[in-house]
Amino acid sequence: MVGPKVLYLLNISNPDRLSADSGWVVADILLPALTDAGADVTLASPAPVRDARVGFWPMPVPATKYRARFDGDTAALAGLVRRSSPEVVVANQIEAAPLVRSAMLEARCDAVLAGYCHYLPFSFDEGRLLVDPLMDDAGLGRPVLMTFLAGVAALDRILVHSPTAAALLSSAACRAGMDLGDRLHVVPPPRDPALVSERATPPAGEAAVAVYNHRLYAHYGTEDFLRLAAELASPALQVTVMDLFGNRGPARMALDPSPERFRDALAALPGVQVVSDGGDRNVYRQVLAGAHLGIAPYRAACPWSMSVIDCQAMGLPVISPRLGWMAEHIHPELIFDSPAEAVKITNRLVADPVFYTRHSEYARACTEVLAPALIAARYLQALV
Repeated sequence: MVGPKVLYLLNISNPDRLSADSGWVVADILLPALTDAGADVTLASPAPVRDARVGFWPMPVPATKYRARFDGDTAALAGLVRRSSPEVVVANQIEAAPLVRSAMLEARCDAVLAGYCHYLPFSFDEGRLLVDPLMDDAGLGRPVLMTFLAGVAALDRILVHSPTAAALLSSAACRAGMDLGDRLHVVPPPRDPALVSERATPPAGEAAVAVYNHRLYAHYGTEDFLRLAAELASPALQVTVMDLFGNRGPARMALDPSPERFRDALAALPGVQVVSDGGDRNVYRQVLAGAHLGIAPYRAACPWSMSVIDCQAMGLPVISPRLGWMAEHIHPELIFDSPAEAVKITNRLVADPVFYTRHSEYARACTEVLAPALIAARYLQALV
């Protein structure tokens, strides 16, 4: 089977800890699966994936999240396009799509330009369009949003994670006078084959363990989770919080010190343990394997959560606030509207083996459609 020649452009935010960089983790799973499906894939990125069959062009690491969105070298990118002669170019930084399109024009390349909206720099509150606070330093939230929408306008194919993401993006694009039409495709990321378990019963232990394996940024709703963790932690339930970043560099901490602040606040709570996998995915798997259930983040307009999928594929039921994609994806019996409801659901998962087994089996089953080969087929279908 012969597939398209793909140039996959990927920025990496965490080059010192690739396991914490969701874009790299997806590429490390997806690109080999695309290769298995017959595609000829070249990755242009600060770091290669582990499969040597995937070609690699080294790219610099942007010094800040704003350089990743507003900085670029058209001449260098045009040269890369000429050398790789792609039939499809995938821009994973949507704001860079106009730059990529201009480089393709300069290189006289008529390839399909696709973009993966791995995040959305906005949310809605009672119909009001709000900028992402993570991108709003010095009032840059609106320029980021407008640059993002300009990128969407430049694409031939627009890929999003979920129906929730498609609805949110369509609404924002409509306000900018854009009809996404048949350019928009829902293609979720693949699950990690190394994080799949067949177990349907919780691990043995004196206390049950609830794991929170999300980034500790303020915009993930970590302040709300801090309050929830204080309610959940008890002699019967330990809350384990993953420190996914470790020690970040001074430049990144200067832009947003919230992960370190919340890490310390959570570690100070009775019954809450903060642990690190040290960037080792095997250790990460062991933490999940030792847990009874997962906790989703309080993240407004969340289009997807790889961490939720990691838990579910390991057979962990995940409790969640009624927000974003989680409300679309997670079983309704595990959705809560208050900390008191969360405590009630968690107590039942701990005390009722039949209820637990049913939701453990449901969690794992709902990730089966995310097997890498199945997602690679959907991804390629969206590109043609």
